[in-house]
Amino acid sequence: MAAPLGGMFSGQPPGPPQAPPGLPGQASLLQAAPGAPRPSNSTLVDELESSFEACFASLVSQDYVNGTDQEEIRTGVDQCIQKFLDIARQTECFFLQKRLQLSVQKPEQVIKEDVSELRNELQRKDALVQKHLTKLRHWQQVLEEINVQHKKPADIPQGSLAYLEQASANIPAPLKPTLSSSLLKVCKT
Repeated sequence: MAAPLGGMFSGQPPGPPQAPPGLPGQASLLQAAPGAPRPSNSTLVDELESSFEACFASLVSQDYVNGTDQEEIRTGVDQCIQKFLDIARQTECFFLQKRLQLSVQKPEQVIKEDVSELRNELQRKDALVQKHLTKLRHWQQVLEEINVQHKKPADIPQGSLAYLEQASANIPAPLKPTLSSSLLKVCKT
């Protein structure tokens, strides 16, 4: 179905990769982790790949499609998924151990990575601030346009009749004659 992972990464020959130089006596991704029974030629990556394929196969297997016992199907799928999760945890532990070794042997490398991550975060946040400033300027402009369209109360002539005339100027044309005439009648009485 899928090709093995060996040889997929830059310049690696097909087959099991070699242990990293400079770490003598350390368990590599190829060797069995302590406490985990593995055949001598199996690696953690191979087991992760095969357990993933088993999970996928259990979901599309004809045996499960034709099966009538839902509990048996669920149990089989759960077992495959649990095995995959266990091997994924072991793989994660392996990489965490390597990260710890790197931080002890080359602390400057860890600092460089942290600085790089912080720079990327600052760039992301600067872009977010610029985006919000652009939106803020847009809405400030919209508010200014609204303020210009509506005159302030000091600009409106004094007196109730003048105020009503000014207010009726903003009313749509079909309503204007009936509303303004009725308002004038009310004001005169």
